[in-house]
Amino acid sequence: MDPTVRALAVHDIDAALLARWPLPWPDAEGDKELRGHVLVLGGSSEMPGAVILAATAALRAGAGKLTVATGASVAQLVALAMPESRVIALEEHASDGFSLDAVARLDPLAERIDAILIGPGMRDEPCTARLVHALLPRMDAARVGVVLDACAMGALRHPPPGWPPGRPYRFERPVVLTPHAGEMAHLTGADKADIVAHPDPLALACARDWNAVLALKGARTVVAAPDGSFWQHEGAGNIGLAISGSGDVLAGIIAGLVARGAPLEQATCWGVALHARAGDRLAERMGTLGYLAREISQEIPALLEQTGGQTAAGDKTIRPVPGGQEAAPGVVS
Repeated sequence: MDPTVRALAVHDIDAALLARWPLPWPDAEGDKELRGHVLVLGGSSEMPGAVILAATAALRAGAGKLTVATGASVAQLVALAMPESRVIALEEHASDGFSLDAVARLDPLAERIDAILIGPGMRDEPCTARLVHALLPRMDAARVGVVLDACAMGALRHPPPGWPPGRPYRFERPVVLTPHAGEMAHLTGADKADIVAHPDPLALACARDWNAVLALKGARTVVAAPDGSFWQHEGAGNIGLAISGSGDVLAGIIAGLVARGAPLEQATCWGVALHARAGDRLAERMGTLGYLAREISQEIPALLEQTGGQTAAGDKTIRPVPGGQEAAPGVVS
């Protein structure tokens, strides 16, 4: 990876950007199908809460339908916690990884979902990587938006059989990745302190090499796209967001926005902004420390309304591209 790579332009994820980059919004007469169907794949016997947090966030971000696929040992618990969701029980290994039988169970869903989030609460990285690589071709063929979080990002460290040794793994179609600095160090071998101090070059290089929209999380979160587009969100030092489950919520918000039809980079930037603003609201009302990750999602619907994140169905949204220009979605700069 080239550490000298630079963005052509840096866009601030602020109120002005969000105002000129409205999210897709369903017709008033539309039904839940038009709001998108999201599948959340994750959880384990020790971490069933992660998939619940992510799935709740996807619905709070406006997705219309939800399916959760999780381990058989916790499926009933998840179903009780998420009455809005269909829950699919998957066979587990002793390591808490899912059997590859999950591919056959989930294959019929590929034509009916708009986004899939894989990773929250999953364990056994090599096993999870095999499952990710087995699922991606089907999701790619169906044009499903893919968000990889937590353990599922380990697919980069465990490429499929036949991948050239020493060559960085590259996704066939872009996906969203949501690492924090520690996870980025794990994925790349770079020093965590260096990543925290200088995140931009590595984020840009990895986004390009991996063919991914990469949200490198931190007090200053950066979002890099494969084409060199680059965004940054300067946090207000809200340490309250640094809490267990917070990342699961962010990944769920992004997946929910993808399901609604937002392009990957737009869903990621909006997800980062909504997550941060929700934390700010909770800090103002409850105090900087002590609010819970499960409470972040509760702020999202009102923030979506008040931020003006909507455009009439069928209207074209706009997105910043390198050089400070603007283009309709799908236009290659």
